[in-house]
Amino acid sequence: MDFGTPQRPVGQEPDVRFAFILTPAFTILPLAGFADAVRHSADEADRSRQIFCHWEVLGHDLTPVPSSTGMAITPWKTYAEAGEYDYVVVVGGLIDQLEGVHRDTYGFLRAAHAKGTKLVGLCTGSFALAKTGLLDGRRAAIHAHHRPEFVQMFPEVIPVENELYVSEGDILTCPGGTAAIDLAVEILIEHCGRSRGMKGLTALVVDEHRSAHEVGRLPYQDLEECGNWRVEQAVKIMRQKLREPDTTEHLAEMLGSTVRQLNRVFLQHAKATPQEVWRDMRLQHARWRLMNSKRTITQISYECGFSDSSHFSRWFKAKFGETPKRYRETRLAKQR
Repeated sequence: MDFGTPQRPVGQEPDVRFAFILTPAFTILPLAGFADAVRHSADEADRSRQIFCHWEVLGHDLTPVPSSTGMAITPWKTYAEAGEYDYVVVVGGLIDQLEGVHRDTYGFLRAAHAKGTKLVGLCTGSFALAKTGLLDGRRAAIHAHHRPEFVQMFPEVIPVENELYVSEGDILTCPGGTAAIDLAVEILIEHCGRSRGMKGLTALVVDEHRSAHEVGRLPYQDLEECGNWRVEQAVKIMRQKLREPDTTEHLAEMLGSTVRQLNRVFLQHAKATPQEVWRDMRLQHARWRLMNSKRTITQISYECGFSDSSHFSRWFKAKFGETPKRYRETRLAKQR
């Protein structure tokens, strides 16, 4: 049997079509997780037939593309031979290898987007999408480890850490790893229905489908191991005092430092000031409480260190694009 090839009845169209583009030194896990979720939804049982879902691997030529492990995958078709797709999924990997992405890839992505095809960036695939200019002024899910490089390379794009995926409508991004499974399932549910969309979770030994806002790491956890003791201790204190309104001046005093010194080391390691990091941690915690408690918005604002609910709502909307009330309503509606 030729696994993964279309074997649907004559005249039957798939519910959703994917094309995968692999960048040099791509990471295998997000590709495998995303593709296997699609594969299980594509057929009855576990026969790997492309009936309800269709997928192909594209490249500027048919030269095998090495992954970050050294294992390689050969594209099935060139861009010139490409068909019609609902999603083009770019799988990234090692940042220093992104310069090897062929210029035809960027042209193909822009043309696909112009035709209405949705684009997906897995791992550092978001870097490749950002390089097309299509993410300017938009949010993109970035792994915390890659944030400094991303901010420097693409200042026009809004980086989002600690979310499993971010949807900007026609462009979706994911920081990689197992979060790629969650993004795939979200897409599959939309096109194939909930039952078929979640079909592969049991086979992949995944307990449940996680929504975008569920995260596995605490915000700015990497800063607690950055090698600068002032930053490491400051972040620990910030986390302990999320519920208490406090100032950067007091924080610097507790560390035997000055605000100027603290600003300098935070800008070096976090690309943000201590005040910005602290506020962001409070907003992340507030967002979690909106989805996991029955506390009122006013109660949450005070319990997360904001002076009042209007102050909290302004900052929340600036970061997440909607008010706390709207955020809670829309997410809870999706879970019903």
